[in-house]
Amino acid sequence: MFGGRSEIGLAVARRLAPGRTIVLASRPGGDSSPVAPLWTAGATAVETVDFDADDLSSHAGVVDEIESRVGPVDIAVLAFGILGDQEVAERDADAAAQILHTDFVAQAALLTVLAERMKSRRSGVLVAFSSVAGQRVRRANYVYGSAKAGLDGFASGMADALHGTGVTLIIPRPGFVIGRMTAGMDPAPFSSTPEQVAAAVVDRVVARRSGVVWIPWQLRVMFAVARLVPQPIWRRMPR
Repeated sequence: MFGGRSEIGLAVARRLAPGRTIVLASRPGGDSSPVAPLWTAGATAVETVDFDADDLSSHAGVVDEIESRVGPVDIAVLAFGILGDQEVAERDADAAAQILHTDFVAQAALLTVLAERMKSRRSGVLVAFSSVAGQRVRRANYVYGSAKAGLDGFASGMADALHGTGVTLIIPRPGFVIGRMTAGMDPAPFSSTPEQVAAAVVDRVVARRSGVVWIPWQLRVMFAVARLVPQPIWRRMPR
């Protein structure tokens, strides 16, 4: 689990825990509170590893450390990311670049490292979290949305490239998720919880079925309709 303190990531980890070794890779200095629930959920072992997603040069070394401690990575969930502050990012180039780096560049780099390891073994599952924010990038969060749009395109292309290699790449596209990351924000239509997202993701992981999973599924219909509706009309629809 890359992003070992993510609400969604930990919800996924708890569902995958029974009979498995779980590794939480997260920034140094965090608390250890996520570990106990994984033991309770049935994990056979729980390991923690220091991981700075923004340090691209460290990615291969972190994966090496994990595999030296617990063996080959079979399921890798990339659950790290930042929402950032849109208003600040509009004025501050460094802030905009940070969001793009963490939510797109770092994800693409780690996916590449992991995919190469898994291809050599002809086995493995990758989970890369996209978002509906990247499907129609809007004024309210266009920096975060554009990062997710880039990641979505990268992961979709990688999923095609991995066809026939034995490696599964799952691309969840959740809508508004009610949790710590969105605290204080008004929930959007078709919102979900971390547990609902985790349930949909784990179903795909267990089935080892590549491709996009919309959460909830109604969002797929909504965006399909949006492509057929003239943009001025779409802008007047509820968001």
